[in-house]
Amino acid sequence: MAKGKKSIFFCQNCGHEENKWLGQCPMCKEWNTFVEEKVSTGVSISKLAQDVEVVTLAGVKTDAEERIHTRIEELDRVLGGGIVPGALMLVGGDPGIGKSTLLLQVCQRLAEDKHSVLYISGEESLRQIKLRAMRMGEFTENLYLLCETNLNTIRGVIEKNKPEIVIIDSIQTMFNEEIASASGSVSQVRESTNVLMQLAKGLNISIFIVGHVTKEGTVAGPRVLEHMVDTVLYFEGDRHASYRILRGVKNRFGSTNEIGVFEMRQSGLQEVKNPSEFMLNGKPENASGSIVACSMEGTRPILIEIQALVCQSNFGLPRRTAAGTDYNRVNLLMAVLEKRIGLPLSNYDAYVNIAGGIKMNEPAIDLGLVMAIVSSYKNKPVGDSVIAFGEVGLSGEVRAVSMPEQRVSEAKKLGFSTCIIPKVCMENVKNIKGIEIVGVQSINEAIQLL
Repeated sequence: MAKGKKSIFFCQNCGHEENKWLGQCPMCKEWNTFVEEKVSTGVSISKLAQDVEVVTLAGVKTDAEERIHTRIEELDRVLGGGIVPGALMLVGGDPGIGKSTLLLQVCQRLAEDKHSVLYISGEESLRQIKLRAMRMGEFTENLYLLCETNLNTIRGVIEKNKPEIVIIDSIQTMFNEEIASASGSVSQVRESTNVLMQLAKGLNISIFIVGHVTKEGTVAGPRVLEHMVDTVLYFEGDRHASYRILRGVKNRFGSTNEIGVFEMRQSGLQEVKNPSEFMLNGKPENASGSIVACSMEGTRPILIEIQALVCQSNFGLPRRTAAGTDYNRVNLLMAVLEKRIGLPLSNYDAYVNIAGGIKMNEPAIDLGLVMAIVSSYKNKPVGDSVIAFGEVGLSGEVRAVSMPEQRVSEAKKLGFSTCIIPKVCMENVKNIKGIEIVGVQSINEAIQLL
């Protein structure tokens, strides 16, 4: 049957399809997300049911997969130990954050280890890639470059050369001739990713896809793109700051709680082996409203400096600002202080900041937030060698947190002498020597230590 063309409306947020335009998506309830796409209709020939064989679960062989190590420890940690052969991985991030730089460094390390790597760019010329690579050092002959946006041509090159690793930079520039819409549209992004997924699974090739991020912070195109890939990595951080954070949002082969910390330099991205020491650089001495807290990212403890500034409000409505943490959580903790401790914070402006520009929302930093606010209100320094962590409830109690041993050990390693923790966690850290550990049951006991 001859193929025809008709219009279908796709939701850019969740990928839902409708025959007509709607103001609100019935699936994800988002407004003004439908876009019109031309799609081809026709009859496709599929396999007959009698030609398809089913297998039992016991008959499936599960050999241990040999992961490919990139020799970038921060990236390997986020991936769960290395690259899994045949995996399709999506790397998202703001423009200029360093996605292409990171993947080019991955190509450099893998090529040095005798892995065949194909770098496909639809945004840069070969000369531009060469100039960027010259800043990073020497590259071996195992790295191959291709500047192409036609997906049919790319598919033929991959099937002919069969590299171990393929980098697609970026998926929004690729186009499939069978789809009538323009490059970067919902249909093109989805169908291009589907073709790459078939190549990855069929030829056992690991493929990295670079995806642009919208102003809302999500990968451009339908959210179904994230469901199709095996791993979703987000590159975060202020492009004007020196550090970058690689965070795993989805990972079928490992944990999604791990992060990797990098520092942007002239020669490329450098790993930050000790993020805690990096985040505490420049901490003021004997300053009120400043305290160090500990947050866990996966299996890694990270010490962060929490700063608070509480001052008299000149208007009837006090102003509250939170940078790096949840604004509503700060308001909640200030309400607890006013109700349980009796501090008249409703007449004061409050500004809370996590130094370094990092974002932390773990409940374990509640005790640090409370002590920083009270320290600024009373204008009394906490102490440069004091660290605190614990979750605070609405009754003013300090509740237990996960992995207290790792948190206390990290504080001891960085030279802190006093650690304020929930009293219920004292039993778990009794074997740690060389640091004074103080257990508190309520925020009243913690404040009295000031």
